[in-house]
Amino acid sequence: MNYQKKTVVASVAGLTLEGMDIMFISFAMSMIIGQFHIGMATGGLISSITNIGMLFGGMIFGILADKFGRVKVFTYTIILFAIGTALTGLATNIEQIYIFRFIAGLGAGGEYGIGMTLVAEAWPKNKQGRASSYVSVGAQFGVILAALLSAIILPAWGWRGLFFIGVIPVIFAFIVRKNLDESPEWLQSKKVKKNIDKQGKLKQLFANRKTAATTIALAIMATVQIAGYNGLMIWLPSMLQQSQGLSVSGSALWTISTAVGMIVGMLTFGQFMDRLGMKRTYGIFLLASAVAVFFYSYASGSTGVLIGGAIVGFFSNGMFAGYGALISYYYPIEIRSTATNTIFNFGRALGGLSPILVGFILEHANVTTAMSYLAVLYCISFMAMLSLKKGQSERKSKTVNELSEAV
Repeated sequence: MNYQKKTVVASVAGLTLEGMDIMFISFAMSMIIGQFHIGMATGGLISSITNIGMLFGGMIFGILADKFGRVKVFTYTIILFAIGTALTGLATNIEQIYIFRFIAGLGAGGEYGIGMTLVAEAWPKNKQGRASSYVSVGAQFGVILAALLSAIILPAWGWRGLFFIGVIPVIFAFIVRKNLDESPEWLQSKKVKKNIDKQGKLKQLFANRKTAATTIALAIMATVQIAGYNGLMIWLPSMLQQSQGLSVSGSALWTISTAVGMIVGMLTFGQFMDRLGMKRTYGIFLLASAVAVFFYSYASGSTGVLIGGAIVGFFSNGMFAGYGALISYYYPIEIRSTATNTIFNFGRALGGLSPILVGFILEHANVTTAMSYLAVLYCISFMAMLSLKKGQSERKSKTVNELSEAV
């Protein structure tokens, strides 16, 4: 297996475990709410606190990865993520769950951006869309795995049993550390003295007016992406259990159907991005997401719910595949991991508040109002995408191929 494929495999495995863990909260939510006697909005805060942890973890580990190496820091984030997940199963009150989910978020926030940066630096520009989509599919493998495990474990061992599986990433961390070499692009940049002073500095994301505008626009897009995903995946299983009379296994079937739509959407998005360009591809998927989410609120019957969920997943989360390549494209190598982690995890932290708002809407309004809110968010992201200008994304670092030729 060559280096390019190794980066994809490592990042896919990391996102699979992360996606599995995030969806554990969704399937365990009703049990946690019942055991600790809390409301829906308070339950939604679990996911929000996890995403706040991701923001801090993204910034901290992104800076460390730019300074000390992608692979080394990548393994530490996975270990921290596994510890926080396993501890969640030992929580005796909601406050402890908040603390342990914050710890898991620290690790998960660092893992995502570093993995995406590794892939972006290993693959040539004209194939980064596809490579990023392969990695992003890993999160949906995690969703499917979580659905299957939840259907088996929850009835037999309860919600705590799900989180004890969190020790598995520790094994993966050691495998990664042993078999994956450091990014050649990062190693080359360490030899350039002028790059060292700029590595891992947050202020470089706002170095000038154009860079600041790009950072803000990308942060808005990332926020909407996470807000839409969390708003759909955290509450819809519970909503379907109530409105459509679905059992836990029935809502798991919906989750699998939606995840399959997401996987196909991601793979399609990656192909479109490499062929049509970033802005055109995002434009198509953002507008289609707004329409699909709005009309999904009128779906009825098991067939309509399953097909509609797959369509919504195709467009709304198909875009997730492009963020690694999109953010990496706009920043030079010395701050690339910092940028990817900070921007996307800022979106996770702010967009992570969406479950609280959606929970509030569901308590005081209806499903149509909640879905309309999500549709408006995609329109806002579309406007932010339009503000990204051609020519302001000049890469300041060489590609892997160029470095190889230079050597």
